[in-house]
Amino acid sequence: MLTHPDTDSNAAIVIGAGLGGLAAAMRLGAKGYVVTVLDRLDRAGGRGSSVSQDGHRFDLGPTIITVPQVYESLWAACGRDFYQDVTLHPMDPFYEVRWPDGSTFTARQDTGAMMAEVARLSPGDVKGYQQFLKDSERRYVVGFEGMVAKPMHRLWETLKVLPTFAMLRADQSILGLAKRRVKDPRLRMALSFHPLFIGGDPMHVTSMYALVAYLEKEFGVHYAMGGVQAIADAMVRVIRSQGGQVRFGAEVDEILVEAEATRGVRLKDGQVLQAPLVVSNADAGHTYRHLMRRKPRKRWTDRKLRSRRWSMGLFVWYFGTKGTADRWPDVGHHTITNAPRYEGLLKDIFIKGKLANDMSLYIHRPSKTDPSVAPDGDDTFYVLSPVPHLGFDNPVDWTAETARYKAKVQAEVNKYLPGFADHITTEMTLTPEDFRDRYLSPYGCGFSIEPRILQSAWFRPHNVSEEAKGLYLVGAGTHPGAGVPGVISSAEVLSKLVPDAPAQPELKMAAE
Repeated sequence: MLTHPDTDSNAAIVIGAGLGGLAAAMRLGAKGYVVTVLDRLDRAGGRGSSVSQDGHRFDLGPTIITVPQVYESLWAACGRDFYQDVTLHPMDPFYEVRWPDGSTFTARQDTGAMMAEVARLSPGDVKGYQQFLKDSERRYVVGFEGMVAKPMHRLWETLKVLPTFAMLRADQSILGLAKRRVKDPRLRMALSFHPLFIGGDPMHVTSMYALVAYLEKEFGVHYAMGGVQAIADAMVRVIRSQGGQVRFGAEVDEILVEAEATRGVRLKDGQVLQAPLVVSNADAGHTYRHLMRRKPRKRWTDRKLRSRRWSMGLFVWYFGTKGTADRWPDVGHHTITNAPRYEGLLKDIFIKGKLANDMSLYIHRPSKTDPSVAPDGDDTFYVLSPVPHLGFDNPVDWTAETARYKAKVQAEVNKYLPGFADHITTEMTLTPEDFRDRYLSPYGCGFSIEPRILQSAWFRPHNVSEEAKGLYLVGAGTHPGAGVPGVISSAEVLSKLVPDAPAQPELKMAAE
């Protein structure tokens, strides 16, 4: 097994080949570290990976790219050009939101087009929407430019922004802010639903997440040709070009700590890899509860982890359809459908832990943009429904419920894709139980710890761990949080905490 001769070695181990782990490996490689990335799955990307089945490629998780500059910066740190490795396709429109009454809202980058949409849907809310855009920009300056790529492991860094947060009413929820600005309940939903894509309850996450509206307007919404998987694969190529390695089918079972400092990791098969610097891209809950189970912890005890509010779970149905490329022309790449209830459904999902009969759905149809996802003339879809995670007192038994719930989803989707089920040639589903087992996600949640205000910045698991010297965290469960820009930015935070590597020592092979 691979080992290094002393604690001043430039060896680094990254646990998990999710986007945060891959970005961390790239940043460390640029600093001169010899990086080994370990992942239990068979391909890179983590929740951003894909499955190919019967000629269809299913992107398992994230589907849109915002804030392209975080990728440009990451590649530039490695002396490379992001656009030489990845092709981004700008989306216009971004997405369409639909309601049961047949009304729609089409989101676009152009402010004039968005104002026209608001005027068409609710003329009396145009001025309120203009104010919401101002709210969004102010929150972007403070919350994104000022905090996202900045280390927040010192309490003072959070305390000093509290006066500004108070001025911006960060204590108010994003839905609360939308209610202040517009009266139409449909617009309130359209302006507040975005935190659901990073695991947050719009009724409770901070209004700072209004910054998403500014991000979309300023930088656009894009699709990576080849899916997010194409970005992950490009990241692997960069890591290997730096002299690092990415190993699949290698599950880390324990982070080894000696004299309060990391010494490496032990794999499930018993193999030990030594390194004084370990970065965990595993969920923060799994990192502390399982990978550090033998070490007494100062802050992130099992009890504290149980006390956190966790993001919701996801039910995702992936399917391919035959000969449908020209069917349903009104259904584009991204469609969001609404249940009759908004706040009631949120309460069922996040507070009651109840699997409701009604549902809001995200319908992803990448074959509208990317012909590589399906055979010629066919379609590839996924349909996502937010559902409760498995941590409630009476969690959903998905072994019993999957078929029933899929039938309900089918009935809902059929309103927008009439007769689609007759054309399905291949399919698969993921439930919270699959997220728990595939991604080792606590409670099968989709996005780690929920991004409430007292679970953000300093209050979130830190990028530099207080539990062992040489241990760092990246990914959705740490600062700045979930979402692809967030996990990519967590590696930028890491790069500000880790010094450049010392001169490279020779590697040697040794038995444990």
